[in-house]
Amino acid sequence: MAAEYFEFDFTEEMVIELLRGNPEAEEWYESMCEILPLWEIDTAERVAMFIAQCAHESRNFTVLTENLNYSAKALNKIFPKYFVRAGRDANEYHRRPRKIANVIYANRMDNGDIDSGDGWKFRGGGILQLTGRYNYTKFGEELGLTPEEAVEYVRTKKGALDSACWFWDVNNINKWADACDVEGATRRINGGTIGLEDRKKHYAHAMEVLGGDWNSAKIM
Repeated sequence: MAAEYFEFDFTEEMVIELLRGNPEAEEWYESMCEILPLWEIDTAERVAMFIAQCAHESRNFTVLTENLNYSAKALNKIFPKYFVRAGRDANEYHRRPRKIANVIYANRMDNGDIDSGDGWKFRGGGILQLTGRYNYTKFGEELGLTPEEAVEYVRTKKGALDSACWFWDVNNINKWADACDVEGATRRINGGTIGLEDRKKHYAHAMEVLGGDWNSAKIM
């Protein structure tokens, strides 16, 4: 354990409080102590932003694989480009996650076509939902893993943290964390502001628990 590498007093009790309801919070804390400082996520403000954003994306660090179990109605509403507007009958994909993934992720992010199965193989994984052959390849290169090995690794605690930290670093999200800018970090992670209010709630809680500097916090 390497809690001493943080620039504030980072304790197990803090993580138990932040991941309230997660029965494996102690194990997450141990992995955070090992991995977060390696990526310079080591101040109260950076850790607060990281935990807040990841907690939103992963239901408090409990979901490490993307849930694609959508109804036909939801598919037409959430993914109209691939279903109703494409003339594709969503009823044929109702509650069929593998088929859904292979449609919505086909021919992008370096994935192959629908028949390749890449959409399902490289679906979202980890606490920031790493997605697509391209991202798994690039992340794998960082650690000397094949894309397929990376798929398995991100579904472990250390891999989930490592992949989230890698994405964090590549996108320089510490810049927004240092500015306490939740919306800016959200846009960089999400491409928009989906779930912004929930992310703000997680962040406010994390800043309170970790003792971050509220003077420049942009959570309203």
